[in-house]
Amino acid sequence: MSLRHQQTPNNWKPPSADLELREGLWQARQVTAVSYPEEGNEVCFQVEDASYWFQHRLGCIRTILGQFPPAGTLYDIGGGNGYVAAALQADGTDVALIEPGPGARNALRRGVRNVIHATLEDARLQPNSLPAAGAFDVVEHIPDAGAFLRGIRAVLAPGGRFYCTVPACPTLWSEEDVRAGHFQRYTRATLVRTLQEAGFTVEFVTYFFTWLTLPVLLFRVLPSRLGLTNRAKLGTVETMRSDHRVPRLLSGLVARAHARELRLLGKRCPLSFGTSLLCVARLNPAA
Repeated sequence: MSLRHQQTPNNWKPPSADLELREGLWQARQVTAVSYPEEGNEVCFQVEDASYWFQHRLGCIRTILGQFPPAGTLYDIGGGNGYVAAALQADGTDVALIEPGPGARNALRRGVRNVIHATLEDARLQPNSLPAAGAFDVVEHIPDAGAFLRGIRAVLAPGGRFYCTVPACPTLWSEEDVRAGHFQRYTRATLVRTLQEAGFTVEFVTYFFTWLTLPVLLFRVLPSRLGLTNRAKLGTVETMRSDHRVPRLLSGLVARAHARELRLLGKRCPLSFGTSLLCVARLNPAA
């Protein structure tokens, strides 16, 4: 018996006639490959909960959502293992996750209720059907970011908000970006221009992880440029755990740096540099 129009226990259905419910996941007819390491979801799943990086990025997203709230369900596009979606769901935000990799099933394990196993294109969502969308460290994995953003524009309702984070500062490009499947690191100007060209109005943009700029330069960029990076260790669970753990002697300083960034974001005060960018944009009603 076909499960195509079966509803999930919470009676949620995605705005698409091309998705089929199987084992708790809304499945696309086909799932296109993306530029992301095959083992990336599983490695991150073992690291995320204890990672200062994932924790602070989540804190920044939560803070910005408080300042610029979504008008309805927030679709977390390329939401990986559901780390962000599960936390926002626990906060009371109505969330749906779209993920083409094995992270979709990990998101179910985390308790995310509404999960679509597909790329945005493969999901074939109805035009103008999404109240809000997010893409947190996703855009940099897309070879044609403009086309991807225009695809989001097509499914957003007029006036709908789009939230994104991306890696910042092209001078910080390293072997780690290559391994991760990145095509670009952004500046504030290039991110704003890319969004505007896709038909969005940018409401707020800021850097974050200000303190991390120097460590990334010293311990990633310089070894990469000098040919000293051990490529065999890139992306392993052991390396990821090490990279995502703050030395005990520095934990207090890092905690204060993170708290300062959250205070400024809570006042809508943009930060002038950092290793990541966070942006809120809105679909032009006339677009």
